[in-house]
Amino acid sequence: MKVLALISGLCLAFPVWAQGVQSTSENVMAFLKQKMVQQQIPALQVAVIQHGKLVELAAAGIANVENGVPATNESMFSINSCTKAFTGVAVMQLVEAGKLKLSDPISLYLDDLPPSWRALTIRQLMTHTSGLPNIIDEQENLLGGDNEALSWSRVKALPFEFAPGERYRYNQTGYVLIGKIIEKLSGESFVHFVENHQFKPAGLTHTRFGDSSDVIRHSAGAYTYLHNEGGKWLTGTRLSTAYVTFPGYFRTAAGIVSNAGDIAQWLIALQNGTLLKDKASLQAMWSPYVLNNGKTQGPNDLLNGSALGWPVTVRSGHRAAGPIGGMRSAFFVYPDDDLSVVVLTNLQGVNPELFIDDIAGFYVPAMHPSTGFGLPPEVLPLRKVLLQRGFGQAKQAWEELKTRDAAALPGEEALNIWGYKLSSQQQLPQALAILRLNASLHPVSWNAYDSLAEILEQAGDKPGAIANYTRSLALDAGNTHASERLQILQAH
Repeated sequence: MKVLALISGLCLAFPVWAQGVQSTSENVMAFLKQKMVQQQIPALQVAVIQHGKLVELAAAGIANVENGVPATNESMFSINSCTKAFTGVAVMQLVEAGKLKLSDPISLYLDDLPPSWRALTIRQLMTHTSGLPNIIDEQENLLGGDNEALSWSRVKALPFEFAPGERYRYNQTGYVLIGKIIEKLSGESFVHFVENHQFKPAGLTHTRFGDSSDVIRHSAGAYTYLHNEGGKWLTGTRLSTAYVTFPGYFRTAAGIVSNAGDIAQWLIALQNGTLLKDKASLQAMWSPYVLNNGKTQGPNDLLNGSALGWPVTVRSGHRAAGPIGGMRSAFFVYPDDDLSVVVLTNLQGVNPELFIDDIAGFYVPAMHPSTGFGLPPEVLPLRKVLLQRGFGQAKQAWEELKTRDAAALPGEEALNIWGYKLSSQQQLPQALAILRLNASLHPVSWNAYDSLAEILEQAGDKPGAIANYTRSLALDAGNTHASERLQILQAH
């Protein structure tokens, strides 16, 4: 049975109190249903908190594909590295208790450290800016497997990846160290400390630590689509189960299983003083680390800063703190808008952080995609002209703007982002106009033709997709995405 067929008959689990709220709720779920079909997501949950109250809670799709079990609000999802946000709260609880400072060197709390590690600070470990060698390999396997001693001996023998504070690089070693510090200062295991000081005070009745080796009631499972050697996720290929385990010593980095309702309840408790007493603690936890060059850096262009277990979005308005996990779950807090959005899925590669801003736009009008929010600023002048004249005038509008201020025109990457954004909003003719413009402006860019081909394929233009994938592959013979898609398209 194909996942797409199951999704087409989505089961929406709306709470009774939401039945009278039609417009926003229906618009949000219509948007998410579209995302599920586009990305072939088996199941998801969404929760929205506004002004300290839960205003949306729903589940959609199939939690267990093997047996066709519908997702409900009770379905349990692994949140993977979103667990680090709980670790951030745990550290700030110890700060409030006067047991540590973020600027403290870790050698104050841990012995048996290599000399080069001793001056690293708590904040550097938490923000992935320490430069430490990673305790996992490129395939995300722990260096010593379940053997903690072996993992430590191997990682300690590796050199630093860069000087502390020089740049951001996602790193699990620092979080294992943070777990050791939490256990030493609290006198409890990390798992028990989080259970006693976060799960219980927030009233989380379903949330627990676990992984694929555990039997978890109402488990939504975990799935993935096989990807090519270049790491490009391919929808439409064979669905597979994703089996992941997290040893005890790794639980500060990943390992919580929860649902959107519980996460929403935790976020409310976090912001109403239940978990952290001082508002300044939230500000400290969500403040991005400033690198040695005075800039911020994070996991991607959207989450362009790194705070204490929380990636953050640094921008002029509607800043956000947004933990992400397993490329399948994310939740964003918008402190200045008094809004939070939770999206949990059971499919790796979905990256819901990329469309949570769109959900927020249903509640904060200034963030709605129709305003151009979230686009690179340099595309906005061209966008304004095309909204007036039509996207069929893209080339002419570009030439006119070029004569006024060529330096202000968007580059290849900005146009590419805009094209994909339009595609995600189901504005395919507009997306194709921008991506065709991009390819014409950058005729030797393999990526410009690859992007155009991908959206042509999405629009059902098979010959156009084949032609542009072929052009992209001619420019870069190593473009495995183009070769994979050509193989599939030419076989049918």
